[in-house]
Formats: sequence, structure tokens, C-alpha cells
Amino acid sequence: MTDRIRRFVLVAAFAAATGFGTLFAGAAHAAGDKVVVELFTSQGCSSCPPADRFLGELAKRDDVLALSFHVDYWNYLGWKDPFSSKESTRRQRNYGSEFKLRYICTPQMVVSGTHQSVGSGRGKILRAIERARKAQRVPVTISHPDEDTALVTLAAEPRPSRPATIWLFAYDKEHVTDIRRGENEGRKIAYSNVVRAHRRIGEWNGEEMKIRVPVKMMGLDKQDGCAIIVQNELGGPILGATAFNLTAK
Repeated sequence: MTDRIRRFVLVAAFAAATGFGTLFAGAAHAAGDKVVVELFTSQGCSSCPPADRFLGELAKRDDVLALSFHVDYWNYLGWKDPFSSKESTRRQRNYGSEFKLRYICTPQMVVSGTHQSVGSGRGKILRAIERARKAQRVPVTISHPDEDTALVTLAAEPRPSRPATIWLFAYDKEHVTDIRRGENEGRKIAYSNVVRAHRRIGEWNGEEMKIRVPVKMMGLDKQDGCAIIVQNELGGPILGATAFNLTAK
């Protein structure tokens, strides 16, 4: 293996200082056949709770990586979603362009970057997950050589038509919110795998690649889990993904 292929890229951190070594030392986490399902939602949207519950069900499946992205364009209608971000809105807009949609709205689910539907459309989403399970994906693994480091490895595969972005999404496993204003006023709603941080950590061009990730940087040590997703920066098919816990919560 050449030095070029062996290169290590020092990038964003995402792990908790307490208990990291005990929980992860010597372990390796692989993508397996997980299918990525992304829900674009908002606490200010009265149509979203059924989709939020559905995502919570999907988050319990071993074959699905379910992530909740809270958008910010509902924040001006009576209730500011504390988990919303402009990055989540930008990601949804990129998908809107990829799917050639006239407009974006909530709730929207995107499966494997290749299929989109109303987030509460259970039948369509479940069928899309089954189709996506058959797609070949780039193996992505995480190992932990010591308590201060996580190592992301992408296997060598045929060179993609254009370099793919390696995304890091740190998320909280669960939040339950009492909503006091807006369309969901008076409701208590549970949210699963809420994305709190977006990071672009590298670019993959088909060669084996290793990314060394140090702990306690960029404020990501407060989250419960982390997802690594390989995909074009502006959307499109997800080429590989994995996720793992950051804490022993």
C-alpha cells in the first residue's frame, strides 16, 4: 500500500472525553446493510408529529440509520424550534434541487439519497427502504486505536464519477419537548436522532482512505451519537454510511 493511500487526514472531533476509551477501545463499527433515512421536520409544523413518530420507529431498526433534521423556516410562525438550523434547511434545499422539486416542505423523508416522499407516507418509505437495501455501498468502518482517537476507514472501490463528500453528523438520541406556542401548542412531542452538528470532514475519490478523528474538538462531545455519510456535497445517492454511540447514555 502506498504512502498516498495510507495518508491520514486530521479532521473534526466528535467523541466524549468521559468513558470513550472504555466504551470503544479496540472496537470497530461497520456500515453493514444500513439504509439512511432522513426526516426534515419542525416543531412548528402541525403535520410533522406522525412523521416524527414514524422516524422513531425506524430508529429502532437494526438495518436503518434514521436521522432527524430540523429546518429553520418554520421559526417565524409562533414557535422557534430549538433544534433547527440553517444547515438542515440547506441540506433539504439541496435535495429539492436534486429531485427537481418546485418547493420544499415538511415533513419530508429521503431514503438513501435516492427517494423522497411525505414523511408520514409509511408504505412508500418502507418500500423505498427495501429497494435501497439491495444497493451496493462503500464499506465504511470506525475503529478506536486509543481513547483519544477514532479512525474512519473507507474501502477502495471503483472511482466515482466525481469526488464524494464525507459528512459527519452528530446527533442526540432523543428529545421530548413541551411546545408552548405555534401550530403544535400544548403538545409534548418526542424526537429521535436529532442532528445537532453538520461537518464536512473530507473528500473520497475511490481509493482506500483513512481519516483520523481526535476527541474533544469543535464542541461535538455533547452529543450521543455520530453518523458518517459518504455522498455528493449537494445531495444524490448515499454511497456509504455508518453510525455509532459516543456516550454510554
